[in-house]
Amino acid sequence: MIDHISLRVSDFQRSRAFYEHALAPLGYKLVFGNDQEQYAGFAGPDRERIWIGRNDGPRGYAHVAILSSDRATVRRFYEAALKAGGRDNGPPGPRPQYSPNYYGAFVLDPDGHNIEAVCFAKGE
Repeated sequence: MIDHISLRVSDFQRSRAFYEHALAPLGYKLVFGNDQEQYAGFAGPDRERIWIGRNDGPRGYAHVAILSSDRATVRRFYEAALKAGGRDNGPPGPRPQYSPNYYGAFVLDPDGHNIEAVCFAKGE
């Protein structure tokens, strides 16, 4: 089980706003933020955390998949993420190539990290 994930970001304020809006449909809330040191933490419904922080060191690529209980929430995540400045990387829909009930949506955050919401519940 994952306790938390940390992502380096190039523009802290832009990324904080993106994650605050994009993760809200999945039940994540901003639980800690330090504007001076430029880091923030978002907690999910089961205490899992996503941390972001400004860092001038090397950045890499990350893919974070967040479990959703239903397909409607996957769609809400996708819409919220796009409105918050994310870029489409795969609209909501079935992905039978991954597994029979796989339903996901993919959005690139402001730094190009692939953020996904995924649901394994049967059709809706």
